[in-house]
Amino acid sequence: MNLFKNSGRKAGMFYLLVAVFAGYSQVIRANIIVHGDTVATVSHILTSETLFRTSIVSDLMGQIFHVLLASVLYKLFKTVNQNQARLMFVLALVPVPIACMNMANQFAPLLLLNGSIYHNIFEPAQLQSQIMFFLDLHKHGILIAQLFWGLWLLPLGYLVFRSEFIPKLLGILLIIACFGYLTGSFITFLFPRYETMFTWVYIEPAIAEILFAFWLLIKGERHSKLNS
Repeated sequence: MNLFKNSGRKAGMFYLLVAVFAGYSQVIRANIIVHGDTVATVSHILTSETLFRTSIVSDLMGQIFHVLLASVLYKLFKTVNQNQARLMFVLALVPVPIACMNMANQFAPLLLLNGSIYHNIFEPAQLQSQIMFFLDLHKHGILIAQLFWGLWLLPLGYLVFRSEFIPKLLGILLIIACFGYLTGSFITFLFPRYETMFTWVYIEPAIAEILFAFWLLIKGERHSKLNS
């Protein structure tokens, strides 16, 4: 039986592609957007507009691969527990339209900067303020999607733990990762002043997902060996 060999390695590949595209867009945003400095942010967008646009495209590509990842993982784990596999699949799909629609908030600054009609209506300071508003809105939109990026890891971790072909430790790490993402989102929503003090909560989720992705990519044939 070579189901896991094929599906497992496909899932690992899709997982890594999601991480690469998401990581690229985050790095670009971190280098262009200067929180608390509107003038510097607008200047960076104007001088690196193409780069800024690639971050939007990269995010959208990440969402496409996230859908493919969820589909392959469902096929992989439905024999472990079909109800939990369905729950995982649904929770994995929910943040995709949220994240895609949220990209409009990142695209809005480009419309404001390149649309002559907006320059005629708004003063430079007003235009810059609106740009930062949309960028802040995009940031919080990510946090909303992140709730589900965390929640889908709960049934996924359970499925990994209950499976007989993946180390149970990876399942435990994925379950913990779920609460890491949830903690990060809720802290920012409830206590924004302390947001930077809790960035460490994202370390374990990043490690857990990367380890899981590489395990799938490298050890995808294990299922066939256990069931031969």
